[in-house]
Amino acid sequence: MARILVVDDEPHIVKLVAFSLERGGHEVFQAPDAMAGIALAQEHQPDLILMDVMMPLMTGFEAVEKLKEDPETASIPVVMLSAKSQQYEQDEGLRRGALKYVCKPFTPHDLVDVVAEILSDASEGDIEHGS
Repeated sequence: MARILVVDDEPHIVKLVAFSLERGGHEVFQAPDAMAGIALAQEHQPDLILMDVMMPLMTGFEAVEKLKEDPETASIPVVMLSAKSQQYEQDEGLRRGALKYVCKPFTPHDLVDVVAEILSDASEGDIEHGS
């Protein structure tokens, strides 16, 4: 299965997401903030990154931009996870390089479906990724 990096400063969200993905057979890496997430993405080259928007030190928007500027991480698909659900905020995430934007609260089932869809597209060659 896939290697997925979860970047979120809310431990209960990370735990829920990691549990849901690990049940599906995925290997999950965790980062508590955007800067740690960028470092882990460079080190582990995950197949997908799930990134919160509101975090200390650097926003998820800024982190996605940095990941997309780096040739080593530019092709890794990123899904934004955020309580910021206004359309302009979703548009901002997509403009900065996220592939999808999932609003909190979300159900684990819905998130697993989004992950499966992206990984399926990636395996069919519709999306380049970091593997």
